[in-house]
Amino acid sequence: MQQQNTPVARDPATVLANIREISKTFALNRNERQRRRELHREDFDLLRDAGFLLCAVPEDKGGIYQDVRRSARPVCEMLRTLAHGDSSVALVASMHPAVIGFGGWLDIAEAPQPYTEAWTQQRDWVFQTACDGHWWGTIISEPGSGGDPSKSKATARRGATDEQYLISGQKHFGSGSGNSSFEITLAIPEGETDPDLFIMDMRDVPWDGSAGVKLAAAWDGHGMTATQSHAMIFEDMPAVRAAWPGAERTTRRLAAGRPLSHLFTAVVVGIVETAIETARAYLERKRDGMRPYERVEWSRVEMEGWLIEQAYEGVLRDVENGSNGPRSSLLCKVAVAELAETVLTRLSKVVGGSAYSRHSPYGYWQQDVRALGFLRPPWGFAFDNIFGGSWASGV
Repeated sequence: MQQQNTPVARDPATVLANIREISKTFALNRNERQRRRELHREDFDLLRDAGFLLCAVPEDKGGIYQDVRRSARPVCEMLRTLAHGDSSVALVASMHPAVIGFGGWLDIAEAPQPYTEAWTQQRDWVFQTACDGHWWGTIISEPGSGGDPSKSKATARRGATDEQYLISGQKHFGSGSGNSSFEITLAIPEGETDPDLFIMDMRDVPWDGSAGVKLAAAWDGHGMTATQSHAMIFEDMPAVRAAWPGAERTTRRLAAGRPLSHLFTAVVVGIVETAIETARAYLERKRDGMRPYERVEWSRVEMEGWLIEQAYEGVLRDVENGSNGPRSSLLCKVAVAELAETVLTRLSKVVGGSAYSRHSPYGYWQQDVRALGFLRPPWGFAFDNIFGGSWASGV
């Protein structure tokens, strides 16, 4: 990947404006893009040069990130806008701020002793990689875990040095595989019982098993078809552990109120908006001749689209006023996942038979929005958290 030490934009408004223009360009080739089954590196180079990678780097480290309250909205708006042009690119892009946030590096400026110095050094290194033009991704999910990271069976045995570990285990849904320079994963450290966070350097690593990773299955999902969310088998893959190990880091990160799942929701909100506006333009010339059933279904599209918008905005308002952002984002993600599927089904009915064609975008969009329910946390695990959180929050 070509590196760029001085990205074009250094403020959120300029980055958003740059992404808006990129998204418009992507939309001009929507039909071709929806047929893709792989990522194109030049798309991500454009986003890098637009300054997007800096949304996961604090201002004092050369980026545009301020704090959860002030930065959640602009980052989500970037992803929402990008989804207007390309669903798959937007979803892969969302992983970059989500991963660096999930690691705790964005929100935890200082770790307690004896991890203080090592954590500071690791944070600086993570941010520098983003400033240098490197994308971050994730490959955490494991077959049979139901999306619950605490059920990880992957192992991490110590390597030749104190800092190095060797990861072994089967993983899937590695969104952006081949595009991400660095990927995080979870594994159980040697001599311990609970999974912890590890970083893998994926640059120039072959997928034939010779360097610790083997492609198990290329992504063939019905939706988000060009995200390269491959399944991999790791066998003694070199990795570095989070410099502040253990559950306390996760507790501190959650206390910061970062609405991680809202990044994924923003992508689907952008898809729904584009689908509704595309249908509106198409139906404008035939609205007087629409059947009563079509008029009712369109009215329901309007209502459900409004609900999606209100849910999306409600999370951002909760984050901005210091309310329980993580819970709001979880409730919103599941609600939008259900509503988005319904909206796209209704749209296809109103548009008519022409929607049931590979030349029409609606079928692709319908499968794309279905992905939200399976993104972290996926359906079953998400409802476990919703139910448990009801009593903790007093809802």
